[in-house]
Amino acid sequence: MMSDSHVFSNGRFKARVAAHGAELCSLCDETGRELIWSGGAWPRHSPVLFPIVGRLRDNHALIDGLDYTLTQHGFARDRVFRWVERHETGCTLVLEDDPTSRAIFPFAFRLTLKYTLDEDGLHLAYTLGNPDSRSLLHASLGAHPAFIWPLVPGTDKTDHVLEFEAPEPEPLAVLEEGLIAPGERPNPVKDGILPLDDSLFDHDALIFLHPVSRKLRFHARTGEALVFSWHGFEQLGIWMKPGSDFLCLEPWMGYSSPADFDGAFEKKPGLLHLQPGESWSAGWSVRLGA
Repeated sequence: MMSDSHVFSNGRFKARVAAHGAELCSLCDETGRELIWSGGAWPRHSPVLFPIVGRLRDNHALIDGLDYTLTQHGFARDRVFRWVERHETGCTLVLEDDPTSRAIFPFAFRLTLKYTLDEDGLHLAYTLGNPDSRSLLHASLGAHPAFIWPLVPGTDKTDHVLEFEAPEPEPLAVLEEGLIAPGERPNPVKDGILPLDDSLFDHDALIFLHPVSRKLRFHARTGEALVFSWHGFEQLGIWMKPGSDFLCLEPWMGYSSPADFDGAFEKKPGLLHLQPGESWSAGWSVRLGA
């Protein structure tokens, strides 16, 4: 139904956002070229990761002495958000706690996403609020946009690189069965450049726990590029499903549980801890550049 999604444009870009998951499903440039993965082997486009990013050990969360089940990346991506505003160049959606969410995540929350197009590109703002008057909100929040790869039709995927705005010398985290494992993974970024190849993702996502950069260029060697930037988020994941034609650039506030962590949920590394009435904001932007 048309009421379940909103299409907006500013002449240079055209986007479509669905109420289901508040998900960005399409972003086209002025020639009609699609920049967002349209689905297939991986059926999503740009899911919202909340109230966890990644996985918990055995999908298990111990909260106030009770056991809850939270599956990978949480439930927001599968919930219908409420429209707050829809206009020619953007939209705003909100998801709030309800009996269904509290059955698996017993916290009050208000999660707002605001999409805006301007001459520069697309901007997405996230605001997570704690409306509870007495209790803290413990949660993570992340973005997961999937961009087409190769960017330029007729070029090879290996003709593309990621160019970070700063050197990234820190080793990467190790993922085993979706959890952060002991040890370090060698960082394939050299002098700020990451040559892209499917084999990078043979052992799951590249996870930067403390990235220096807050901007990168995803570009073909022909020079055409997406310039992707983010603020507020502290981690960065890069992922694709081997054999598929997309690349996910994922700024996160939070990450999977360490493999040996089995404590109370509020002690899990990588969480936000919002006081009653407190809110937290972050966002990302994408534009076309040379």
